[in-house]
Amino acid sequence: MSLTISDIVGLFESKGHAQYDGEPVTQLEHALQSAHLAEQEGAGSALITASLLHDLGHLLHDFGGTPTQQGLDDLHQYRCLPFLRPLFGPATLEPIRLHVDAKRFLCARVAGYLESLSPDSQRSLALQGGVFDDAQAKAFEAMPFASDAVRLRRWDDTAKSADAVVPDLAHFVRHMQACAADHRRAAVAA
Repeated sequence: MSLTISDIVGLFESKGHAQYDGEPVTQLEHALQSAHLAEQEGAGSALITASLLHDLGHLLHDFGGTPTQQGLDDLHQYRCLPFLRPLFGPATLEPIRLHVDAKRFLCARVAGYLESLSPDSQRSLALQGGVFDDAQAKAFEAMPFASDAVRLRRWDDTAKSADAVVPDLAHFVRHMQACAADHRRAAVAA
């Protein structure tokens, strides 16, 4: 059930050219732009990899089209985790898992954030549980990796430019390899 780095590359190569739901970019363009923004801001390999893979769950389902227009929450933030857990550690997986909740948090805490979301992000927000109330926002803030998830969410929101020039997928493979090696070392040490 796990993916290798080669499998991930193959998945992006075979399915990454599908349109990113409701946005002017493909799934692959969105992933590359997210990872590039993380790299530009000096994030480490774990968070760059999370930024690259945060929407991989969209490539693993067979809903077709734009699930939000069908009234479906595809749960993409969870769908990819079983496939990635043997390969990467919490510093990569937790920001992926939490990036949808980070959107709900930002809507609750940042004035104007909700209005800045694209129409598809606003549609998915409703399906994902809506804006956090104060108690939910406080609980989210207290979670490990919440701040990384918020950083990832900001890059996610920005990574939708039809004409962005970013490095190709091969450029980011080294970050996945570094994360996988760190995870293997941690497993051996445990």
